[in-house]
Amino acid sequence: MALDRWIALIFVTFCCVYGYAAFFTMDQLLPPFMQRNPVWPSTFPKMLAVLGVVVGMIVLLGIEKTPDSDKEANATDINYRRLHEYKVGQALALLALMVAYALMLRPAGFLIATTVFLVGGSTILGERKFHIMIPVALLATGFVWYLVQEVLGIFLRPFPFFMGT
Repeated sequence: MALDRWIALIFVTFCCVYGYAAFFTMDQLLPPFMQRNPVWPSTFPKMLAVLGVVVGMIVLLGIEKTPDSDKEANATDINYRRLHEYKVGQALALLALMVAYALMLRPAGFLIATTVFLVGGSTILGERKFHIMIPVALLATGFVWYLVQEVLGIFLRPFPFFMGT
């Protein structure tokens, strides 16, 4: 089986587990007044799980490929024999940065953690214009914080815990 189908199989398995959690475990603790709502907190995870399984099955069954693409290797196909030529280091560095961002979000606060994540992520991807990158990251972070905090009314700790609320 090709590498893309193995990845699709892992993706479908993950979506099935996620879907099980969304369909059978999330709605059990809802208060009675929320059980009458047409949209529940689990509605979006249910849609994501179903769409993920559908897309994964399309790749797993090979429906997305054209008949002539099976005859010869395409330049966009993943060749697992040449995996060392891909930028695996960048992908792993981005994954590590995402984990660090998730761990530092509460102690460092949203503004600092998100700005460092955006600058670090763009640096890993090869951007070197720091005089543009840092202001853009600060503006984007401030804009998202303002939307979440002020417009949506969801509390999001902007600064580290030692600086107060």
